[in-house]
Amino acid sequence: MDEIFGTRRAISETTTKKSAIYVWGYNESGQTGRKGKQWQLRIPRQLPPQLFGCPAATGPNSRWFDIACGREHTAAVASDGSLFTWGANDFGQLGDGTEERSKHPRKVKQLQTEFVKSVSCGAQCTACIAEPRENDGTISTSRLWVWGQNQGSNFPRLYWGAFSPNTIICQVSCGAVHVVALSEDGLLQAWGYNEYGQLGRGVTCEGLQGARVINAYAKFLDEAPELVKITQVSCGEYHTAAISEIGEVYTWGLGNMGQLGHCSLQSGDKELLPRRVVALDGIFIKDVACGGVHTCAVTLKGALYAWGGGQAGQLGLGPQTGFFSCTPNDSNTFFRNFPVLVVPNGVQLVACGHSHTLISMRDGRIHGWGYNNYGQAANDKSTYAWFPSPIDWCVGEVRKLAAGGGHSAVLTDACSLKELCEFSLADGVTLSNASEIEDVASRTGSDSLARLCERLREHMLDGSESEHVADEVNGMQN
Repeated sequence: MDEIFGTRRAISETTTKKSAIYVWGYNESGQTGRKGKQWQLRIPRQLPPQLFGCPAATGPNSRWFDIACGREHTAAVASDGSLFTWGANDFGQLGDGTEERSKHPRKVKQLQTEFVKSVSCGAQCTACIAEPRENDGTISTSRLWVWGQNQGSNFPRLYWGAFSPNTIICQVSCGAVHVVALSEDGLLQAWGYNEYGQLGRGVTCEGLQGARVINAYAKFLDEAPELVKITQVSCGEYHTAAISEIGEVYTWGLGNMGQLGHCSLQSGDKELLPRRVVALDGIFIKDVACGGVHTCAVTLKGALYAWGGGQAGQLGLGPQTGFFSCTPNDSNTFFRNFPVLVVPNGVQLVACGHSHTLISMRDGRIHGWGYNNYGQAANDKSTYAWFPSPIDWCVGEVRKLAAGGGHSAVLTDACSLKELCEFSLADGVTLSNASEIEDVASRTGSDSLARLCERLREHMLDGSESEHVADEVNGMQN
């Protein structure tokens, strides 16, 4: 009997220690992690462990903690605390000290003494939270490292900014030209450019600005701003959003496309101080994500609200926004300047790219919408996905979504023996066995695997997949 229980424990430990990373979409700088010559990747395979220097399926990089997408680069955190980056590197955002792009993942060697816990990618910079692998108890357990554009180094550098050295950092988010970090005490500090008020200081500034703690939040326009405890933050291109401990959303920065969710702005097309989104009054928000010119929020009950620019379909509301839409200056640009319910329930995670949106549902399905010229938002080959469209070929349980300038990423885990088997089968799909695997998957209820086989088979029959795979294999061998 003990042997049986021991075997069960072994199976359980094995099935929870395997992850898959999918990256797809625009690939001009190699941000999908593949060495092929394709400039876009619409139907990706899992990124194989070999790309991360781990040939064994049960090695230290067989499970993943976090993934993030920048404008044209990607970063992932392995379960052993290693950070890998790949893609564009014009401003040193890969953290390797150079400005040469990489079309396959490389470990950030400057962080080998750190155990990385999470990562965020801006347009052309990167930041991560890590703790020292060796700590005698005198060092803060969660420290901030930054590099890339406006961060003073092409290598990761330890950054405290306006926080004291013993401050524990909980989260960091990077925008186009600004960064915001959240402390364990619920304080935000922001640095970078502030031409649109995205640093939340009550003024606009020219030139690069040093870090400063945000200490004024406007709950009501007719009352003095006060300090609010923050639990989450997200940076858009030139705007910022944060959630308070009681589930209220505050936004600030550029609001020319309605991305702040306010019915009117206090400073032209900008909001210079964090201001509560009153349209969400009484609704407890648990997650917020900012895109290029749009914002999304998920409620405690799984409802999704969206607001801001919708010219590429990134709001998921169709080619016309209907009620409360605006057409400034008789142009074709339209936006919603306060939140609209897009999905009534069941949403678990949300990620906003520059002009597209991804969500994962509690039933395990992934949906996307918005600009889709590179396949980053939907399965079909349309330029725009105006409404939520299923992305139904990611095998495993969704743990993390990420969306960048023109690419997307999903991190999934195998949480059962069935999912572990699906992982293995998905990794070995070829043109000769795709139909057979699809048939078995369909008969055993492995719907995502069946759809993956179907789409991969169609893709390989186009003739482009074989060249892509050959280039990748040759690259790994070299």
